[in-house]
Amino acid sequence: MTTNLDIIRATYEGSSQENGKHLLAVLTPDTRWTEAAGFPYAGTYVGAEQILAGVFQRLATEWENYRARVHTYLADGKHVAAFGIYSGTYRQTGKAMTASFAHFYHLEDGKIVSMEQFVDSHPVQQALLPKLP
Repeated sequence: MTTNLDIIRATYEGSSQENGKHLLAVLTPDTRWTEAAGFPYAGTYVGAEQILAGVFQRLATEWENYRARVHTYLADGKHVAAFGIYSGTYRQTGKAMTASFAHFYHLEDGKIVSMEQFVDSHPVQQALLPKLP
């Protein structure tokens, strides 16, 4: 039997293409995906189309080698938390960053109902700033 923890792990631990495929399979038409204030894509996106356009397509086009590597998972019934490190280089500035994150998921019947991001946004914001001459 697949657990909620298995479902979330499958969205992080494969190739980007596999992770994306697994994520799309477990989103509902009204999944609420909240990116933290201070993060470049801050706000709440509802449904796969908004989530893909507002978050994942932007990550793929605005960053080089963007990664979300999880080091710890915690599961409690319908909730799963993933803790890890973001890394990547912002294309416009050429500046790299690493930042700690936590993602808090609520699942129902094997589907993600909501995700809330918590992130140390300072290093991310620093990567967005142009290099000084």
